[in-house]
Amino acid sequence: MYTIIDIETTGNGIKGNRITEISIFKYDGHEIVDEFTSLVNPECPIPAFITGLTGIDDDMVRNAPLLEELIPQIIEITKDTIFVAHSVNFDYNVIKNEFKLLGHDFSRKKLCTVRLSRKLLPGYNSYSLGKLTAALGIPLTDRHRARGDAHATVLLFHKLLRAENADSVFKQFLNSNSQEATLPPGLPKEEYLKLPTTAGVYYFKDKKGKIIYVGKAKNIKKRVLGHFYDKKTKEITLCAETTSLDFEETGNELIALLKESAEIKHHYPKYNSAQKRSIQQYGIFTYEDRNGIIHLAFNKIKMTPNPVAICYSPTEARQYLETLCSTFELCPKYCHLQENVTVCSHYKIKQCIGICSDLEMVAAYNQRVIDALQSIKEVEATLVIKTNGRTMDENGFVVIRENNYAGYGFAPTDVAIAQIEDLEMFITPQKNTLETQRIVESYLRKNPESAISI
Repeated sequence: MYTIIDIETTGNGIKGNRITEISIFKYDGHEIVDEFTSLVNPECPIPAFITGLTGIDDDMVRNAPLLEELIPQIIEITKDTIFVAHSVNFDYNVIKNEFKLLGHDFSRKKLCTVRLSRKLLPGYNSYSLGKLTAALGIPLTDRHRARGDAHATVLLFHKLLRAENADSVFKQFLNSNSQEATLPPGLPKEEYLKLPTTAGVYYFKDKKGKIIYVGKAKNIKKRVLGHFYDKKTKEITLCAETTSLDFEETGNELIALLKESAEIKHHYPKYNSAQKRSIQQYGIFTYEDRNGIIHLAFNKIKMTPNPVAICYSPTEARQYLETLCSTFELCPKYCHLQENVTVCSHYKIKQCIGICSDLEMVAAYNQRVIDALQSIKEVEATLVIKTNGRTMDENGFVVIRENNYAGYGFAPTDVAIAQIEDLEMFITPQKNTLETQRIVESYLRKNPESAISI
C-alpha cells in the first residue's frame, strides 16, 4: 500500500518551513482507496513570493486547523504504507521535522517518483513534475496546490508501476541497503558508486555540467554520502541541483586541501562560501617595554605593520606563541599568553625562569627572545614536504620555494630527491595564496618531520 503525498510550505528552508497545505492519496497499486487533504495554519506569515506561487495567503489559512490537530489523521492514513512523493526527501523531511517539533515521531519507507522516473522512463529533458507530466500526457490541474500536484503524482506513479522492469527497480529502491532513498533525486546511483574511498577532491555538478560545489575528504565516498544525509537547507538545496559527480584522488589530505583551495578559486562554485571570504590575518610582533624587557604578542595584521610571523586565527597565534614560549623558556606573561597578572602561572608552560619575579636578569631573558626570533628567520626558504602518494608506487610532495607554496606532484618512490630539479618534471605549478599559505604553515607546524630541506 502506498500514500502519495504533496505539501505546500512557507518556504523558509527545511527546519524553518511550515506546512500550509497537505494532500495524501492512499493507493493500492490499482486505484485510490482513501484521500486526506487540508489547509494548515502555519502560525506564521506566508511570504508574498509563496502566495504568488501557490495562491495560498494568510487569510486562507487563518481559520485552518493547526498541524498538531491533523497529526492523528496523517498518522492513520500513512500507517503501514510506503511514503511516495516527487522529490520525496523534501516532503518527507519537512513532515518529519514538523512532527518532531510537536513531540511526535514519523518514520516510513520512501519512494521518489523523480528517481523512479529517471530509471524507468529515461530520455526526458526534465523530470520536474510539470514538464514530465506534460510530456507523458498526464493531466495536472491546480499546479503548486497540494491536491493537484499529489493527484498528478498518483497518475505518474500508476504509470511507473507498469513500466518495463518495474518489479526489479521497485524492489531495488525499497531495499534498505540500496541508498536509493538517500541519493539526490537527479543523481544516478552509478555516479555515487564510482566514487573511491581514498583521499582527494570531489565535485558536485548541475544538469549543465557546471561545478556547483568542491570539497575535500580523507574518504571521498563517505564524505559525499554525508552531504546526502545532512538536513541543513543549504545541503538539501545543493543536492537537489546535483545531477553528476566527479573526483580526483590525491593520496593524502594535505594535497587535497591545497587542490580544493585552487579549484574553489578557479571555478568559484555557488555553494562554496568559506574560501570566498577574505581571511583575517594575525601578526606576531615584538616590542620593548620601559623596563627594557622584550615582549612577544599578536594582533590583527593591520595593527602589526612589521610582523615577524603571520597566523590565520587567534587560536593559531596563541599556539605559535606557546610553542616559542615553551621551546625557549620564555615567560607567558611577556608573551601575552596571560594578561593582568603580576607573576605568570600558565597551566601549560611551567619553565619560566623568573623574569616576571625579578629572579632573572633582563639581558639573559632578552637573549632568549632574540634566539626565538632568530629561529623564525632561519626557517628553510626552499623545501619539499613529502606525503603519501595515490598508490604504493609513488610519493606525493608539496614544493615550497622562498617560503612560498609553488605546487604539488607525485613521483615514483625510486626517485631520489637531492635537489629541486629532481622533481621538476612531476610538479603541477600552483599559485601561492593566503589560503594555501595558511594550509602549508599549519601542516608544517603539526608535521615538521615531513619537510625535506633542499
